[in-house]
Amino acid sequence: MNSYIKIYGPPVLKAIQKLQALAIDTPEVCIMDTVIARDVPRFTERTQVMSYFEQYGEISVERCDNLISKSSGMLGEYDFVYEWFTPPTGDQVNELIGKIDEALADLGCKYTITTK
Repeated sequence: MNSYIKIYGPPVLKAIQKLQALAIDTPEVCIMDTVIARDVPRFTERTQVMSYFEQYGEISVERCDNLISKSSGMLGEYDFVYEWFTPPTGDQVNELIGKIDEALADLGCKYTITTK
């Protein structure tokens, strides 16, 4: 099950970066977004993932190994996707929405989320 995010910005890039940072502390999901999808070959090794995500703070080796989705073709019309490891409960989806609201609040952009 995936939660697809469409960002209505600007600033789209800053919003994607906020969603990437949020994902580090959301162990129930892996992610894919338009920035990562563009550079997927760059993220084939753990050291490259760690190097990229260190801008958001410390990231564990374990989280580094499962943070980026292996399904780069899933974005379609969306800018970002949280891929759930197990089907989420309604509470988990609502918690994610709250975290996204908080993460994007200072940017002034809008978004939609579709979980399917």
